[in-house]
Amino acid sequence: MSRVCELTGKGRQVGNNVSHANNKTKRVFLPNLQNVTLLSETLDRRVKLRVSTHGLRSVEHNGGLDNWLLKTNSDKLSAKAAKLKKEVAKAKAAQA
Repeated sequence: MSRVCELTGKGRQVGNNVSHANNKTKRVFLPNLQNVTLLSETLDRRVKLRVSTHGLRSVEHNGGLDNWLLKTNSDKLSAKAAKLKKEVAKAKAAQA
């Protein structure tokens, strides 16, 4: 299981541990990923995703999962989220 947010594409970063003696050793900074179930209002169903806490706050700020997916570029999204975005866009078009 890769450590990448399915909505924002946020992944691991590499840096250094720096000791008091200024010795540098490689280390990894991992995103704070959570398994969450988000509700899609247009599809009227729940979706399980692995999302960073930053991504979760962004979804809340944009007014829900559907608004976030429609505003976000598909390049950042995982395959599962990109498929969901297509379904949401299709359902919105059918409602209008």
